[in-house]
Amino acid sequence: MSESTLSGRATHIYDFSVAISSIRTRTYPTFRFGAFLFLVIHLGIRLIVPGPSVLPDLVIFNLVALLAAFNAFTAPGFNDHLANLCMGIACGLWAIGSTISTSNSFFTFQIPSNAVDICYSLFYPVLLFALIRTLTARRKIQALEIFDTLIMALGITSISAGLLIKPAMVHFSGSPESVFLSIVYPIGDIAILAITLTLVGLARKSVRSVLALSGILIFTATDLLFLYLSATSGYSFGSLTDDGWLLGIILIVESLYHHGGESDFSERFSAVALVLAILVSSAALLVSSLFPNYVPHFVLIPIFITILLGFLRMQFAIRQAKATNEERELARTDELTGLPNRRRFITELELLRRKEGTLLLLDLDGFKGVNDSYGHGAGDQLLKQIAIRFSRVLPHASLIARLGGDEFGVIVFGPPEAGLEVAQSLRSTLSYPFVLPQATVEVDASIGRVINDEADTTTQDLLRRADIAMYQAKRERLGIQLWRPETNVLAE
Repeated sequence: MSESTLSGRATHIYDFSVAISSIRTRTYPTFRFGAFLFLVIHLGIRLIVPGPSVLPDLVIFNLVALLAAFNAFTAPGFNDHLANLCMGIACGLWAIGSTISTSNSFFTFQIPSNAVDICYSLFYPVLLFALIRTLTARRKIQALEIFDTLIMALGITSISAGLLIKPAMVHFSGSPESVFLSIVYPIGDIAILAITLTLVGLARKSVRSVLALSGILIFTATDLLFLYLSATSGYSFGSLTDDGWLLGIILIVESLYHHGGESDFSERFSAVALVLAILVSSAALLVSSLFPNYVPHFVLIPIFITILLGFLRMQFAIRQAKATNEERELARTDELTGLPNRRRFITELELLRRKEGTLLLLDLDGFKGVNDSYGHGAGDQLLKQIAIRFSRVLPHASLIARLGGDEFGVIVFGPPEAGLEVAQSLRSTLSYPFVLPQATVEVDASIGRVINDEADTTTQDLLRRADIAMYQAKRERLGIQLWRPETNVLAE
């Protein structure tokens, strides 16, 4: 899949998320607080009527999760729209998985348990993506951000579970596949908690970050307690502790209704997590090769997929870095001559201000006549040839830039004599004619020379002094003119 295809699909996802988040109803505050209200009702029924029953455990319990999903979809527009969409999908997946699991506990008609595992397994990567978008300052989807999240979720959770499956089978009963899923869930909880703690730690403290972290803490604590009790046969269906899942989800969704708390950590975080996932994958393959019977074969599938996705991601990252460098270089390069432009020149001038060196400002004599007589096309051709000649005589570590029109700037580091030699060499390159398609022409240059010998000189001072010297050289036909502070300008 090409990077442009990823970018196009990401744009479609973002547009769809905007459409979903634009849904508003006059009653949405009722739905927002309705989730918490039904949670209180469920707790009240559970205290009054102990033991599982259809109304509180199948209807009210799962209605709370569905209301939370709706609240995420219709969260305020100041959020990242994709965060709202993914948070709603994550809550919806959890609600569907919970509904199927609860239904199977009450009715003889059984929905395949694989559907529950699929919903709960998808819940983690979607929630992870939503949390990253919620707790970072992103407002527009990045083409490879979904890719990064997929690698993190697939790699770290499944591979870590694969490495732990052998010792876990000593304490869990069932097939390796069922034990694998039993391990994936707690690893997913720990991964989500660790990522949230990292993002909140780097973000500005706010109600949003506190609510998100509190919700994740409560949800993961409830999930880990459930997994522990299930493994030790101490869990009973319809326990009061099950409401911890709902409270955690409500608090996570509620964080979308508050401003602030974003950090700018997303790109660096994705890069570190990507490297970590590849390293863990490599470690898992090493263990598998050294101990063939330790890692089940089905666990090797997500390991290979993670490594493949990791290398594809690296390829995209290299392309992005190359494109960024090219764009940056183009922004600092004169389009006509290929020389550095004024922006790059000003940056280098800051270095000259702190070092010993010379600033040369050149203005071509006779260039306007070429433009007037033969047109701007001839003038452009002349500038290209002049740029080539100038570049050939420029010493190493010096810089020449086209500042605009027929004006050039040169920075020469070193003693004053070096600057004078460069100025003379530049003028000598113009001593023989230029052959253009339209005609053979001759031009000369007037050069203003400024020696940087004052510690407190600013870039504006250097440019102003060079400009004064250059126009003095042009006005009096001096060729090269040195600026001196005591007499303003003096002829060479």
